[in-house]
Amino acid sequence: MFKWVLAIAGFFLFKRVFGAFIGFAIGSMVDNYVKAQAFLKNNPEAARNQQNQQRSQSRFSADDFFNLYQRQSQTQNDVPTMLMALSAAVMRADGKVLKAELDYVKQFFTQQFGPQFSGAHLQLLKQFLDSGDIPLNRVTQDIRTRMAPEVRVQLLHYLFGLSKADGHVSDAEIGVIQHIAELLGISNIDFQSVKNMFYRNVNSDYAILGIDPSVTNEEVKKAYRQMAIKFHPDKVSQMGPEFQSGAKEKFQKILDAYEGIKKSRGMV
Repeated sequence: MFKWVLAIAGFFLFKRVFGAFIGFAIGSMVDNYVKAQAFLKNNPEAARNQQNQQRSQSRFSADDFFNLYQRQSQTQNDVPTMLMALSAAVMRADGKVLKAELDYVKQFFTQQFGPQFSGAHLQLLKQFLDSGDIPLNRVTQDIRTRMAPEVRVQLLHYLFGLSKADGHVSDAEIGVIQHIAELLGISNIDFQSVKNMFYRNVNSDYAILGIDPSVTNEEVKKAYRQMAIKFHPDKVSQMGPEFQSGAKEKFQKILDAYEGIKKSRGMV
């Protein structure tokens, strides 16, 4: 329809057949666009495929991702950039990015980094979320060279908090966080300890202390002392208040787990 309307309009506007051809060509493009939109509206699967294709074309490669990450984190020693990369991997794990997760990131980073945290970091997070494959092996290798083991474990506490922002920790999110823990050189005992602070079962108190339910009372006491020393909040005193708050929360959960075991066993 548009091609004939614009063809006539072009003829009268330019007073020449040439104008009619221009109008006809423009009108044809408009008609094609309208038909395409109508087709997509009536075919949701085709619309999703088109969106996925456009999204795929806009994504940059793993090399592009790491180059961007490296420019940000190394030139500015930018800890938020490191965390944004890990956050993106966890947020994408279950196939959907929720507002609750974004709100958690904003709140944590604002409290942790104050004026150093800006809209530019959120834009960086968006780029990471929209990217193709996230080169976790390269990102975590960089983090391992910069952060002490105690701080790396504290990163897991943040990532589990992020994954539980919507009230539920999915299996896919647990899998990604466990993979990150392995790449960061964090032992399975430490991973299970943090995991069971967020994803509890009947043996979670034992898992938090890194022991088996069959151990003796003396072994329980020994494990608690070791964990209390290893994850004392003073270990991350060089980090910001939000990290210290997380460390205190983790330390309290270690104490709560110990008290829970003592109560269940009748220990004194």
